[in-house]
Amino acid sequence: MDLLKTLVDKGLRRELPTRDEALAVLATSDDELLDVVAAAGRVRRQWFGRRVKLNYLVNLKSGLCPEDCSYCSQRLGSKADILKYTWLKPQEAAAAAGAGVAGGAKRVCLVASGRGPTDRDVDRVSKTIAAIKEQNEGVEVCACLGLLSGGQAERLREAGADAYNHNLNTSEATYGEITTTHTYADRVETVHQAQAAGLSACSGLIAGMGESDADLVDVVFSLRELDPDSVPVNFLIPFEGTPLAKEWNLTPQRCLRILAMVRFVCPDVEVRLAGGREVHLRSMQPLALHLANSIFLGDYLTSEGQAGKADLEMIADAGFEVEGAGERTLPEHRADALAASGGGCGGHDGAGAGGGCGPCGGGAADGADTAVTAGADVTAGEPAPDAAGETEVFGGAGAAAASGRARADLVAVRRRGAGTELPPNA
Repeated sequence: MDLLKTLVDKGLRRELPTRDEALAVLATSDDELLDVVAAAGRVRRQWFGRRVKLNYLVNLKSGLCPEDCSYCSQRLGSKADILKYTWLKPQEAAAAAGAGVAGGAKRVCLVASGRGPTDRDVDRVSKTIAAIKEQNEGVEVCACLGLLSGGQAERLREAGADAYNHNLNTSEATYGEITTTHTYADRVETVHQAQAAGLSACSGLIAGMGESDADLVDVVFSLRELDPDSVPVNFLIPFEGTPLAKEWNLTPQRCLRILAMVRFVCPDVEVRLAGGREVHLRSMQPLALHLANSIFLGDYLTSEGQAGKADLEMIADAGFEVEGAGERTLPEHRADALAASGGGCGGHDGAGAGGGCGPCGGGAADGADTAVTAGADVTAGEPAPDAAGETEVFGGAGAAAASGRARADLVAVRRRGAGTELPPNA
């Protein structure tokens, strides 16, 4: 297939594909799917070998976000029956983080619902970062706190944060149909602030909200231009009680094509398989490891994930290996560029920490991205439902549910770990 040969050659050279080439990946047939995965897998192995980086989410403050992101279970007005609690104490957060690190996580992602942190919130998170690093030597910490204001990124960096997550989520053209309480430009500005402060930037997307192929390509090309060190790819978790509860538009095959397209456009970036993988990829999750080099271990912000033990078994059975704490995550040229900008990364030969957090994004699909969801990767004013009781977003309307592909039984609200008395899934 000439298209795949071209894309592999470009990926090995870190050359940007054309928009038409990216669209063509999404348009490939199921008969061509394994060829697409194999081709994108060559690019993945060129830059990341067979390593899989493990990340662990800690939801510092859950629910009651004032933003109106349609995909988020933590938005103000959400009727989703999720956990709601205010800020965890530093030692509580450190205990939760320690469970993830003990399970093999190299990075801890600290997420809090809300539009953005106050200066007092930054103080709280700074103390939490200190507690986590005191108990877990060498761990990377990524913060996901929403829209940043002047000087906050620098303060987080001084406190020991290694990375900052803030997802673009969808294309600029359709962003206003998903969120009205802040803008796409606000999100871009926050990522720029994190980069300017020397933090490793993490920014990704949510697929499955009814967007078109062109929207997916637009947001991934925008991410390539923004140049984060990591790109979490979330698949919408259609929570009952949110405006997008009826949006079941994904199949395992489409998820794999989306991941392959992201890998071709962002060949040398840490691509993270984030929220919704269990719901939409299901038994085809191991194939996704040939495309993504990073996943979340255990649960997400407000939903339960696959058992941590099952994650580790899946990685081993698929012929991959967990990336060690002392191993470099990013390719040398990206690691050097980050170091030159003043950022350190524990994934860069023991330098400090870096890479990028996702679902902070990784949670966006499940309400993780704070400023816009509930903390990766948080909101108010639900759009009015139509006469059928379903909210129309973009153009997709629950066709998958009508065709029998909806698996609402796989959406389980998190009842364990942070904010509860029960042990975490790690």
